[in-house]
Amino acid sequence: MLFSLAGFSQINGNYNYTIAVKAFGVMQMPKILNQANANNYINAFFSGAMIKFNDNQISYRLNGNYLKKNESFHNVCNTCEVSVGKITDYSFKIGFEKSFNYARIQPYVAFDLGFRSNKYEGQNQNTNSLSASRAATSDVDASKDGIIASPIIGLKINPSKQVSIFAESNLEFFYFYERQELVSNDAENTRTLNKYRKSEFLLNPISLGIQIHLGNKN
Repeated sequence: MLFSLAGFSQINGNYNYTIAVKAFGVMQMPKILNQANANNYINAFFSGAMIKFNDNQISYRLNGNYLKKNESFHNVCNTCEVSVGKITDYSFKIGFEKSFNYARIQPYVAFDLGFRSNKYEGQNQNTNSLSASRAATSDVDASKDGIIASPIIGLKINPSKQVSIFAESNLEFFYFYERQELVSNDAENTRTLNKYRKSEFLLNPISLGIQIHLGNKN
């Protein structure tokens, strides 16, 4: 009886690979231009997928994320400019995951390394009441492309042997090449181009999703 009970508690240790979908996440996006509210978090739904190759309590992860949404924010300061546009953000990562047990509730740690691209296209509107050119606008094209490294902590709950619900949190280090292009909408169409190499730390407090385990080893 004890042997049978122990075997049943090992929920997903006998499956070759796992397919996962991220259903919901709270994300901190990379800063855009001189964004005044750069610490704002956004909600993302069904923005990522992952496949894992399982080897006992260690899994090797391949995952990707994609997000496209409208965005508006104050640029430079809350009374300087308002920018309205669209964000396109995607990433591809590879890493590993270590589970601490095969029970119905499984804590785990993971580490991912990969590439991220963040692009913003929009228009800036001057809102400074003291400025003589308050009506001035400029078209904006800003992008960040670079490498990401991300330590992760997570928890899986296994209602059945082949299905898991997961929640994880991660801190992301983003080292990137940034390009900012602004073209003023005036008679001269003045073009300003800035290029930087920078880094950011981004906190993603929670990601929730579902995993399906396939390929029984037995």
